[in-house]
Amino acid sequence: MSRLRRRTALTGSMAAGIGAVTQRAFGADWPARPVSWIVPFPPAGGSDMFARPIAAHVGDRLHQSMVVENKPGAGGTIGTAIAARAAADGYSLLVGDTGLIYAPTVYPKAGFDFVRDFAPIAAFGRVPYVLVVNPARLPAANLDAFIALAKAKPGLIDVGSAGLGTITHLAIGLFEDRAGIELNHVPYRGGAPMLQDLLAGQIAAAFALATQVAGNVASGKLRALAVANRRRDTLLPDVPTMHEAGLAEFRMTTWFGLFAPRGTPDEILDRLHGAVQGALVSDDVRRQWAEQGAKVELESRAEFADFIRRESERWNRIAKAANVQME
Repeated sequence: MSRLRRRTALTGSMAAGIGAVTQRAFGADWPARPVSWIVPFPPAGGSDMFARPIAAHVGDRLHQSMVVENKPGAGGTIGTAIAARAAADGYSLLVGDTGLIYAPTVYPKAGFDFVRDFAPIAAFGRVPYVLVVNPARLPAANLDAFIALAKAKPGLIDVGSAGLGTITHLAIGLFEDRAGIELNHVPYRGGAPMLQDLLAGQIAAAFALATQVAGNVASGKLRALAVANRRRDTLLPDVPTMHEAGLAEFRMTTWFGLFAPRGTPDEILDRLHGAVQGALVSDDVRRQWAEQGAKVELESRAEFADFIRRESERWNRIAKAANVQME
């Protein structure tokens, strides 16, 4: 080996060694100050509700404050873009959910690519959607009856969503495609006004989380026809899955998890992952998740990253097929 080539090789190996030492040192004293958990939605929403108890546990385990910051707007894209641009130092994290993974397809000016710009840390849990009807407005006793009515009255059954481009909007489109029916989509500005109108009979049906409707299903004000998941929901154990009800391979769940800007040191990601996993097995978090009908997810970082890749492919395909774009 020539002197020049040997010097180049030594320089490269020294740089690599220095980089590795720097990264280890960089994460060794982390967290030395409070860590921001960016929730790109308003307070009291699903992401916020799942983030706060986990953040409190993680803060206790890491002996540092985990500060949940709500930065809502434009379907979650404003706060997510802020997190994507943050320094990859472990002090700015993102609480993500299903709707953000396909957001760039729906919002062309979102300013981020979820898979490219974020490193998955840990899942919090997954919650399935349930197809519910107002029985006073639509006398469908089961999924077959609902589909039969929709085929008899194409485009006349009003089905609400939480808004254009939301997961409930995509659920309606996917349901129409799989069932071979046409519905009348009625978008709202959030799940709360949608459910209010469903209870009032202004719309006939909607996809909603089990926690949102379990009480009204129990009282008879609403009827749950099917759970959009592979397994039945613990809050609605008598309600069949879509597969059991006759519509195979129809899954519509929302998940929540923690992410960091891509490039954040692995040591920091591993510490966060371990702290989140510890929080998920705590008695109070398990109790809260059970009350929400959520399934606790204990996965490795690699397993969660693989799940996110698959979810990205699936949801962006659904979003493109729905042909929904927001300014």
